[in-house]
Amino acid sequence: MKHRIIIAIIAAIFIIGVIGSVLVLTAPPSTVIRIVSHGEVVRTIDLNAAEDTCFDIVSGEHHNTVEIIDHHIRVADADCPDRTCVNMGWLSSAAMPIVCLPHEMVIEYAADSGDVDAVTR
Repeated sequence: MKHRIIIAIIAAIFIIGVIGSVLVLTAPPSTVIRIVSHGEVVRTIDLNAAEDTCFDIVSGEHHNTVEIIDHHIRVADADCPDRTCVNMGWLSSAAMPIVCLPHEMVIEYAADSGDVDAVTR
């Protein structure tokens, strides 16, 4: 009897963990992203309204090339030593922003869609 209760508790914890993971990793309802460099928001873009484009985020002597294709965004190129931000691929989840630590740049989903200040065309 004790074993069944312990197994039921472990199974419940596992199921709650799986459901929580799925909820956290699903795509956010917002399509507004924010590009932050050195703690400052440098661009806010609504991916639904953005056309395919490529632009640089420059920080001193360093740059990250950001690409928007088919309403998706990624870092296409960077001159940082490890290029982790390039290898992260397309931004797909609010739980996993694209981060370039050497350049202190983050591409993330904005908290709400009411703060768009520009549309990239």
